[in-house]
Amino acid sequence: MKLVTFIKSGAEQVGVVIPGEKIVPIKALGLGFTTMNDLICNSTPEDMKLLSGACQCGDTVDISDVQIISPIPRPLQDVLCLGLNYTEHAKEAGAYSDNFTGGKEKAIYFSKRVNEAVPHGGKVSCYQELTSKVDYEAELAVILGKDAYNVRPEDVRNYVFGYTVLNDMTSRDLQTGHKQWYFGKSLDGFCPIGPCIVTADEFDYPPRLRIGSTVNGQLRQDGNTGDMIHDIDEIVSELSRGMTLKAGTIIATGTPKGVAMGMGEDHFLKPGDVINCFIEGIGDLTITMY
Repeated sequence: MKLVTFIKSGAEQVGVVIPGEKIVPIKALGLGFTTMNDLICNSTPEDMKLLSGACQCGDTVDISDVQIISPIPRPLQDVLCLGLNYTEHAKEAGAYSDNFTGGKEKAIYFSKRVNEAVPHGGKVSCYQELTSKVDYEAELAVILGKDAYNVRPEDVRNYVFGYTVLNDMTSRDLQTGHKQWYFGKSLDGFCPIGPCIVTADEFDYPPRLRIGSTVNGQLRQDGNTGDMIHDIDEIVSELSRGMTLKAGTIIATGTPKGVAMGMGEDHFLKPGDVINCFIEGIGDLTITMY
């Protein structure tokens, strides 16, 4: 099922998207979760079963009558990210700067500060006073549904709540200039997430989905999540060795080739550019630069 966070009459709510461009607010199903984080961290299998039957509920709102925001507008902690996790992207990154190495033998992990996630249809600053090389990265984000600690690879699928689209935006000059990635990845607005969360039961595991991006309608990235170097089982199992991954943790799993740094200086983002990141079965995440 597809879960969204929306605003109606000034109040933030969580709902289930059903056919006919309608949303069933979870409160109409008798559930009292006030945010998506609350639902992810505290729902029971019985609650999820109730949500899966939302199409039988007559208490709906039209999508056109509400404001859809990021499904997790305020992540509980920094987003965990994978660097250079698609072979061809690792090659284009290595050609751009010797700051980018590795990617095959050991996974590259980093984190990304997110004060508030930009939603589908939102706007992001180019920060022209700080950077001239803003880039985009379409990524499959994995959301954990329960605390994970010392999880075996074969058990990881039982910890996945669902998936969404994440644009791991980056200032390449800040990223390479500081010799680490946190600052260049964490400017306010640099983590659009959306448009929804699709629960894990909707896909085969591991999901093998078309993923890509366009800039001003031009196709830039076109890959498949099945092409990750380090897959979801390996990522979660390794990170959970000695470190507790709390329920609600968001893990961005890397991006395929076709980002601006691999295409030449004139492909970095400018005010007015429209970037659409898409993943098959989840949807489109579109933002405009200013």
